[in-house]
Amino acid sequence: MPNSSSAWEVRNLPILGPLWRQIEAAPKPVPEDSILLRVMVQALVIVGIIAVDVAAGVATDELPLTFWAAPLSIIGAIWSWYNRYKRNVPAKFCLAIGMLLALAAFLSRLVGELNDTRLVLAELLIQLQVLHSFDLPRRKDLGYSMVIGLILLGVAGTISQTLTYGPVLLLFIVLAIPCLILDYRSRLGLQSKFSANKSEFTKQKQRQKISLLNAISPKRLTTLLLVILGLGMAIFAFLPRLPGYQLRTFPISAPINFDVQNFDGRTITNPGYIGRGRENGDGSGNGNGTNQESGPGSLDTTYYYGFNTKINQNLRGQLVPQVVMRVRSQAEGFWRVLAFDKYTGEGWEISRNDKTFTLGRSSFSYRFDVNWRRKNIYQNETKEVIQSYTVVSQLPNLIPALYQAREMYFPTEKIAIDPDGNLRSPLELREGLTYTVISDVPYRNPTILGEAGTNYPESISKYYLQIPPEIKEKVRQKTEEILAKKSKVAKESKPITSTYQKALDLAQYLKQNPNYKLQKEPPFFAEGEDLVSAFLFGYQNSPEGEKITGGYGDHFSTVLTIMLRSIGIPARLVGGYAPGEFNPFTGLYVVKNTDAYMMTEVYFPGYGWFAFNPIPGMPLIPPSIEKGFGNQTPTLMVFWKWVAGWLPSPVTGFLERFIGGIFRWILGIIGWFFALFSQGWQGIFGGLILATALSFLGWLLYIFWRKWRYGRWLARLSPMESIYQQMLNLMASKGLVKRGFQTPFEYSNQIREQGTGNSGATPRRRKTQGNAHQEREQGEIVEEISRAYVGWRYGSKEVNLSRLKKLLGSLKKGRSKK
Repeated sequence: MPNSSSAWEVRNLPILGPLWRQIEAAPKPVPEDSILLRVMVQALVIVGIIAVDVAAGVATDELPLTFWAAPLSIIGAIWSWYNRYKRNVPAKFCLAIGMLLALAAFLSRLVGELNDTRLVLAELLIQLQVLHSFDLPRRKDLGYSMVIGLILLGVAGTISQTLTYGPVLLLFIVLAIPCLILDYRSRLGLQSKFSANKSEFTKQKQRQKISLLNAISPKRLTTLLLVILGLGMAIFAFLPRLPGYQLRTFPISAPINFDVQNFDGRTITNPGYIGRGRENGDGSGNGNGTNQESGPGSLDTTYYYGFNTKINQNLRGQLVPQVVMRVRSQAEGFWRVLAFDKYTGEGWEISRNDKTFTLGRSSFSYRFDVNWRRKNIYQNETKEVIQSYTVVSQLPNLIPALYQAREMYFPTEKIAIDPDGNLRSPLELREGLTYTVISDVPYRNPTILGEAGTNYPESISKYYLQIPPEIKEKVRQKTEEILAKKSKVAKESKPITSTYQKALDLAQYLKQNPNYKLQKEPPFFAEGEDLVSAFLFGYQNSPEGEKITGGYGDHFSTVLTIMLRSIGIPARLVGGYAPGEFNPFTGLYVVKNTDAYMMTEVYFPGYGWFAFNPIPGMPLIPPSIEKGFGNQTPTLMVFWKWVAGWLPSPVTGFLERFIGGIFRWILGIIGWFFALFSQGWQGIFGGLILATALSFLGWLLYIFWRKWRYGRWLARLSPMESIYQQMLNLMASKGLVKRGFQTPFEYSNQIREQGTGNSGATPRRRKTQGNAHQEREQGEIVEEISRAYVGWRYGSKEVNLSRLKKLLGSLKKGRSKK
């Protein structure tokens, strides 16, 4: 009684009264009783949690969320099932408190993760889903959980950088198909309408079971899965790769707390060099690498030797392949690391390393403006290219970036820039570090560069024409001899004067000359021997009776640089990484330590530096931005390049010519058709008439194809089955379609009732006596064929095929023949 009295008092309150009565009048929520649907939804959510866990584990080393989120979510789902008919008011209050605590934890963590909030938001969503799993009485609540699983999968897709996301995505699709089917059946109420009669209830349950098994049969689910995967892969293959980064929110690691007070940027911490490990604050290091800065020695097998203030090219050995970083970029390019200006005879060094200076950023932004001393000094066009780098294995404190970086988003308070525009970090690039660079990459136009002058400023000629005097004359004579032969072969009366053409010809000569081969392990230089001299004229330490020329790939670039300098062309040696292997599924370039190499950059007054690669087996012109080529590359083309890399060259050439010819032919026809509309009124009407005629022809072909496919299908059936299916198809063409739930006898009775006018439906027109008689005969034919079909199908009875064929023929002609 007290409870009813208090409820009566609440009903009479001026504000709460109407609300209370409205709540009481609302229909009670109908719980979802399908255990299978609940299990499938829970599996979807767990897969979403695992997807985030896998992506976060690869990207950031965070503790697994699956260990606690998945078990708690399962426990909540079980508790929710057993309490689905209860109001669970105390539980709802506890869940509300839990959600407030999750929100507080989210806000506290958000303060330190403002640079990238995806994982923080995903973790909040997982926490809310775990709490939500304790309150899932209705189908609508299960629908919320399905959406949460989909969102978690999408978040994982934006974070993942490897193909480990692929199997999780496939598993999610496999679970989502039956889950959506069960959810749709629940929406239609197929699992809740039962008769009160016990025998009828049993029949309905049996029909429902059969219907459910048909809906989620393995054959049907497999067909749906293959269709979905096929359509998805087709869309993915032909979808253009848009430049991306439309929003200026770039991926960056969390701030790195590092004392930068004593950081001057002049020290490179390359663990591959002896004594060049991590800085200890006083400029010393604890590197345990094997590279040494002078004299013969062994190469470190992990860290590339070319990333140091001074490099020694008298080292021998090979790197052990290892992935060092993943790059997402709007364009393919050479991930440039550093440049050298002073040649030492057995290697290179940065002569102006003491001119390196540091650059700070605002405490409210991660942005560094690194467009130093380049504003408005070059007249060539540039293209903005955004790159995001994720370090996978520890690297030196040199920051890879495309040439002419303009802005950089980096998690330290300071960075350093050397005189050649190369970027340095206060500490080595550690595993998991992510940063973003925006570069103004110059367009490479051979015509314009070929017309560039030779009026070099003093700041260029002072540092980039240096060459040891003892080899200068010998190298100059060799270089001019090569260019003279090139000019003679090209049958040019005048000597080559274009700087661009000279660089191109010399690079091709070194790349193609059989006398200069890539050596697996060339001899060490003798005491006082010069690298360029040994490469061109033979090593002093060559075996007796044998003359060895050539060398490592980087030796080719050194030789090209010195040859250009010998004839007065400013050049420098630049080191970095090749683009690496592009993964069309993740959109990332996977870069290994073995992708690091050196090449030559040549200076063109007014246009800046452009690279040439003389190393055999590599492109002469490194990846560049050229006019007329966009960055919206279809993934299908990228995928083809990946496949072509595994095929023999003759097979690749044949396929490219064959497929290219087909595409050119198709594009030519399309271009000709659209060109009609630009030829005045006659062209417009001609194009419209042609389009109409082609549409009509396409429709005829489609009708013919449908009939051909229908005939092929009938031919595979048994004669009785074929007659019955032809009858159903004929009646469907007259608007009398057999529903899936109708038995053959129920369908024939429906036809007979329509023929006698007892179907209960309003006729469209008043039937004449002839029409009524014809429809009665039609119903009799349908009934006879249906009875024969049922007897043959379920009773194994013999049938009179000749009579049934005559009846089917009569049905087609619209009259009975007995």
